[in-house]
Amino acid sequence: MIGMLIAIVLFNVVAFKTNKRLTKNQIVHIWTFTIAAQLAFDCMIEFKYLGYWYFTREPNWGGLTAHLFIVPPVNMMYLNWYPLSSDLIKRVSYIIFWVVAILLYEVVALLPEPWGYFRYGWWKLWHAAILDPILLLIILKYYKWIFRLEKEACK
Repeated sequence: MIGMLIAIVLFNVVAFKTNKRLTKNQIVHIWTFTIAAQLAFDCMIEFKYLGYWYFTREPNWGGLTAHLFIVPPVNMMYLNWYPLSSDLIKRVSYIIFWVVAILLYEVVALLPEPWGYFRYGWWKLWHAAILDPILLLIILKYYKWIFRLEKEACK
């Protein structure tokens, strides 16, 4: 629990203090989309197939807290610092950096309590290594779509 609380405070402070790009509307969209996507995926992988879980295999308040307050600010940081106008090599390198950082964080979250809070069933780190770049591209495409919608709404 200690590790999760530290992550929540650290990720949220950094996400909101360093934000220079994202509007309040975009933040709300990213936060809501992230929570919805994560809960939809986790309903199957976490609860139905027991691939992984937070704290215990049953739904719990600690797991809900992790869903609500850890991944959304990470997505904010990822999008805020994403090199939108850079060349392909820099954008791919940026995604690789984030995948490595997320995987390292997942390893820390797997530590025994009180530092760790995440547990594996059949899920392994390589599953996340394959899925994370796809998820980062999805959130990037979603951000770009919201950005275009905002521009159209301001015409």
